[in-house]
Amino acid sequence: MVINVQARYRYRLEPTDVQRRMLARTFGCARVVFNDAIRCRDEAYRSGEVLSSTEVQRRVITAAKADSARAWLSEVASVALVQSVRDAHRAFSNFFGSMAGKRRGRKVGRPRFKSRKDARQSIRLTRNGFRLRLNGRLYIAKVGDVRVRWSRDLPSAPTSVTIIREPDGHYYASFVVEVDPTPLPSVDREAGVDLGISRLMTVADTVGRRMDVANPGHLQRKQRKLARLEREKHRRAKGSANREKARRKVAAQHGKVARARRDYHHKQALILVRENQAVHVEDLNIQGMVGNRRLARAISDAGWAQLVRLLEEKAKRFGRAVHKVSRWLPSSKTCSGCGHVMDAMSLKTRMWTCPECGALHDRDYNAAVNILAAGRAERRNACGASVSPSFWEAQGNEAGSDPDAA
Repeated sequence: MVINVQARYRYRLEPTDVQRRMLARTFGCARVVFNDAIRCRDEAYRSGEVLSSTEVQRRVITAAKADSARAWLSEVASVALVQSVRDAHRAFSNFFGSMAGKRRGRKVGRPRFKSRKDARQSIRLTRNGFRLRLNGRLYIAKVGDVRVRWSRDLPSAPTSVTIIREPDGHYYASFVVEVDPTPLPSVDREAGVDLGISRLMTVADTVGRRMDVANPGHLQRKQRKLARLEREKHRRAKGSANREKARRKVAAQHGKVARARRDYHHKQALILVRENQAVHVEDLNIQGMVGNRRLARAISDAGWAQLVRLLEEKAKRFGRAVHKVSRWLPSSKTCSGCGHVMDAMSLKTRMWTCPECGALHDRDYNAAVNILAAGRAERRNACGASVSPSFWEAQGNEAGSDPDAA
């Protein structure tokens, strides 16, 4: 049975001035409905009342339209309002699931109110709220036919679309489509990846090849220009049109940085997925690492979380595997030759010599080799328990150097 994979295709929109005003009104109505849904649930919780999602939707949309204070909700497409209420319901479900320990991943906080001052605004529409015209335009309910820059063809009919206004003032349409998985030919090669700052990735594979992927430092290269634009913005009076123009200049530069970083990550992730049957990476606590004020900007500029997410998405589409190794694995301090673990190692130590076997190690490549060994050992373990490289080395000394022989 072939299961289709969902993917997002994003295109630039070019709405007219009238359409921009209507989209701004729709963004605002969807934001108000989202906040009303959160407020309605909070009030019901305080009063001990249990509300279903249908009842919340009736109160904040249907009943609100009949009230003169919210009559302007009828001016926009109702499908955008319904999806906004569903987004609020999903936010609460994720919060409660996270608190109960039923939701995997990091802890999710309580849903917060949206602000009209948020630089990024969006609405989500299902199939009854948009259509693709034969002339290549996108029809949005109560907005009209919007011009689209079709940079590539859609692989299938979209199931939903998200209309986004970025901080730089540009509009985008993000379509959700189903694509057929295209498994690549199997290869007898796996790779271990050590993520870093000086080098974005250091890759070690099972055929003994090493690959160093440079970190372009997209934000760092634009830092001087961004600093100049920030000074220019702060010289403008608050609330003035000139300050808004300066803010959009800053947002445009940040948009260029984000797009360049995303494009680079797409290309590097595709190379890894094409050349390896399985890719092993560390399950890093990136949110905690960003708490280090000295490394926060560099870690955010590297974009490790986005790179790993793209790796997983491409692996799912092309029939590969991405395996995450425990973050507690001492990959940098463990000798990949004999399994000796150093007591401590500072971040500035890039080369070190093992006191047991005398092997000279490059810190990042040694970590990549250990991640590869630990990842392959964990994948072969039927129970799924963590297996350290030192354990594998102990077994390998009896069964030979080939990890598959252990």
